[in-house]
Amino acid sequence: MKIINQPDLVSFSVTGKSQWINNAIEKGIRTAAFLCIILLLVSCGKEAPKSPYNVLLICVDDLRPELNSYGVDYIKSPNIDRLAKSGVLFQNHYVNSPSCGPSRYTLLTGLYGKPHNNAIFQRAESIAGGASVPPSMPEWFRQAGYTTVSIGKVSHHPGGWGGEDWDDQSIVEMPDAWDRQLMPVGAWQHPRGAMHGLANGEIRVNPSQMDVFQTKEGGDEIYPDGLIAEEALSQIKLLSKDESQPFFMAVGIIKPHLPFGAPKFYYDLYEGVELPAVSNPEKPSWKSTWFSSGEFRRYNNWGKDPNEDSLFALEVRRHYAACVSYADAQVGKVLAELKKSGLDKNTIVVLWGDHGWNLGEHAIWGKHNLFEEALRSPLIIAAPGVGQSTSSTLVESVDIFPTLCDLTGLSIPEFSHGESLVSVFQASTDPTQVAFSYSPKAATLRTATHRFIEHKSGDVELFDHTSPEKEGRNIAEDYPELVDQLRQQLEEKQKVRGGQ
Repeated sequence: MKIINQPDLVSFSVTGKSQWINNAIEKGIRTAAFLCIILLLVSCGKEAPKSPYNVLLICVDDLRPELNSYGVDYIKSPNIDRLAKSGVLFQNHYVNSPSCGPSRYTLLTGLYGKPHNNAIFQRAESIAGGASVPPSMPEWFRQAGYTTVSIGKVSHHPGGWGGEDWDDQSIVEMPDAWDRQLMPVGAWQHPRGAMHGLANGEIRVNPSQMDVFQTKEGGDEIYPDGLIAEEALSQIKLLSKDESQPFFMAVGIIKPHLPFGAPKFYYDLYEGVELPAVSNPEKPSWKSTWFSSGEFRRYNNWGKDPNEDSLFALEVRRHYAACVSYADAQVGKVLAELKKSGLDKNTIVVLWGDHGWNLGEHAIWGKHNLFEEALRSPLIIAAPGVGQSTSSTLVESVDIFPTLCDLTGLSIPEFSHGESLVSVFQASTDPTQVAFSYSPKAATLRTATHRFIEHKSGDVELFDHTSPEKEGRNIAEDYPELVDQLRQQLEEKQKVRGGQ
């Protein structure tokens, strides 16, 4: 279904000032931090930047760390892999909540929050009600003099608005954050249509009548991400006209989010490719955060169950892989334009997956659980003056805000629940480091060797990642002392979060 008279681009500009960063600048904090980063770069034998570093943040939806750069050889991800070779690849990055809204909330605010998809809108409502709310990451940079641009799915809704079709520009997800909010919609009519769109303008109306996966002949533009990438190229060209003005640009790629649709070229990359067996494919027999895969099962599955039909399961996995390669191609276009413009020499690039996605592990086809597959996602940071390396340190999404401040010389927000990762770029695993995540009914800690989960009901799970079973066997009853120790650590994290 198409409405050809709809505009191809929905855009919005916001204005307004916050005194948070202005006060920090007046106290000279930013200057001191910037001098620190200059000294860091000089000590590495690099020249200090002539102007503040730009930031390019690339968000990819539902992206597992199954990429060639992460040691998975059957996935075709050449552009992300090339980025990894020029920056720091974090092997053990964990999101703070396994769902789009709360995960992006932590990224954009540097704060733990409520594990609900409307967390970002609740923050906006608090601001509208006059509450004193710390500035978001893009607002922090905007108040420091950066031009801020959002394209695609960066906050919860593509474009960053509310309303029935997510195009009501009077309802803003991230107040005072962006100078320009852009969401190309093309034949998909509106941001809601693009979010779950299939080829050539097909919009999700009744999920049961929309195929769970699809492949069609055509170029990248027959799916929404092709338009998002093209708009990103236009914005880079526009920003390059004034290199003295620093920018913070965020680009949100929708695929590989459901439904799994990509041009046939990308599906053909996996023809004849043998996919490895799924680890721990059985539904847990103990009290767990198992999820019924409701979103996946809402679509047309042709009466098939991937937990019962191995051939269907393989087809689902191939179409997911095709979407990963399609998303990778869009990332490649953006990075190529950045290099063509010459802005790459002075731009920090972050590639971030908003969470993982279970492809049959624990009999789950989706996210919304606290197993490893839903919480671990890619994180790559490439910055001028920082060499290529791989870090095995456990890190969280809340760490990205303070890290970008550290790298650009802005003052690091004291309110952030995260910490800068600059000091661990070249470091080995710190065994005392933990990653904290949560869902509506449970919370978890990931250590270098174990995962501990505590349910609101009081039930607990403990998994040994040094064992062959990993998260296939709950060993909580066998190690009560370790359970008590990790429970105490988890309680401390919950206190920081506010006990929500």
